[in-house]
Amino acid sequence: MTFLSQTPQRLGRSLKRQSAYLLMALSLGAGLSLLPQLPAAANSAAKAQTIIWDDLVPANWDPSTEFLDLMEQGAEDWEDSDPRATQLYERMRKVWDSAPTVATYSGKNIRLPGYVVALEEGKQGLTELLLVPNFGACIHTPPPPANQIIHIKLDKPVKGFVSLDAVWVTGELVVNRTDSDMGVSGYSLKNARLETYKPE
Repeated sequence: MTFLSQTPQRLGRSLKRQSAYLLMALSLGAGLSLLPQLPAAANSAAKAQTIIWDDLVPANWDPSTEFLDLMEQGAEDWEDSDPRATQLYERMRKVWDSAPTVATYSGKNIRLPGYVVALEEGKQGLTELLLVPNFGACIHTPPPPANQIIHIKLDKPVKGFVSLDAVWVTGELVVNRTDSDMGVSGYSLKNARLETYKPE
């Protein structure tokens, strides 16, 4: 299974907003990633260590415990128009936005696959983006936890990349919480380079 098995067709399924959050919470709580994992390995050419998204989540973080009472109340069946669903959304957003980070790779040169969520782009190309592990995150589905979002400001605009593109990114990872219109990121990447994703 490859990174690109997170396809647009998978997003074609109708998921209610709060159900998407609960699915993610339970998956993370069970120690499962929603993204098929690539093996971590040293990239000698770029002198960057290839990591996986699970590496950015503290091993002892279990967000599912925050929602057990709601699950018992049948939250997965609430309609978006239900006032309880609005309260659930707000509660989940707080948990996601404050998700704890991992300092292990802070200051280190890393390489990671992900999907582009464009924040700033112009005639010269893309200048600012979020990197997320799942196709459509922040656009078609709710933003993932902050520890699953990386904020990137490119030193120079780059052309050929738009939202939803699958890419490899390389750069110096920094633990840095940033708020944007598309979601709260727990990390940023300095001296970032983008390249079109190709399975390895």
